[in-house]
Amino acid sequence: MDQSHDESILARGREILEAEGEAVLAAAAGLDAAFCRAVRLIESCTGSVVVTGIGKAGLVARKISATLASTGTPSHFLHPAEAMHGDLGALRGDDVVLALSQSGETEEITRLLPHVNARQVPIVALTAKPESTLGRAATVVVPTGSVREACGLGLAPSTSTALMLSLGDALALVTSSRRQFTPEDFAARHPGGSLGRQLMLVEDAMRPVDECRLATPEETVRAVFARPLPARRTGAVMIVTEGDRLEGIFTDSDLARLFEHRHDDLLDAAIKTVMTARPATVPVGTRLRDAVAILETRRLSELPVTDGAGKVVGLLDIVDLVGLVPDEAIQRPRAPAPVAA
Repeated sequence: MDQSHDESILARGREILEAEGEAVLAAAAGLDAAFCRAVRLIESCTGSVVVTGIGKAGLVARKISATLASTGTPSHFLHPAEAMHGDLGALRGDDVVLALSQSGETEEITRLLPHVNARQVPIVALTAKPESTLGRAATVVVPTGSVREACGLGLAPSTSTALMLSLGDALALVTSSRRQFTPEDFAARHPGGSLGRQLMLVEDAMRPVDECRLATPEETVRAVFARPLPARRTGAVMIVTEGDRLEGIFTDSDLARLFEHRHDDLLDAAIKTVMTARPATVPVGTRLRDAVAILETRRLSELPVTDGAGKVVGLLDIVDLVGLVPDEAIQRPRAPAPVAA
């Protein structure tokens, strides 16, 4: 390995990141009333925010459109060239167009502008030049400013596209916060993948109560463990009173501890004497990630789920969470409960 070459590579990489970062910071410092007008225009849009651009700006436009749509603002991408061959029909009078062009003179964009204006659709422009064709046609211009591309030739879109992407994110996320977009709203738009798993509710992952092991406080430990197991074995018995109100929990680890300390006589004692009373629980409607945090913090392997009246509705078993949550959140076993003397 040539260390001097590595140092040169790292130095150039840092130069590029710093150039792009400095451009974003300069844009942040220079935000003005135009940004506020753009946010209000997008916020008041009753149709869709139609984002357009071509080339590298078009790729950024697609990402901005996806961010808008996933954070509460209906949006779709319109290819400016395809728009001239029929896709302009996707543009409605209650839409807002967000157009990206660093120069403001991109041919495909400038050809589109008269048709957008003819429909009286407002235009928000992200461009370096407010005096450009795009800038003059726009309702609001959010200037990107004149920047030098981080490319060694100063030609390949890099700093400018990083800046457009950041400004697009700012427009989308400020609008989202003003609309009081909630975690529930976000979850409804992200049902799949890692994000979807993070936003699951406990009732989406728990074992329903009819698949759990239940006992009454007066039953003996021996009688409880002599019963047939559910189809899916779980490592905990929930002790409930009339109406399935939770009184305590007794786990396989607790049972193992009885044998370890030679408390065989307690096998014929009421399970209430060896259960963990008032165990940790989570209410229905809790985010799965928050329940996993309780499992991790308290070193538990099972967590009862209750309704507002304290009635057991299910059980989160750490075995079922493998693949749904990060590995580090499920690596610790439950600490055994104290055993009554």
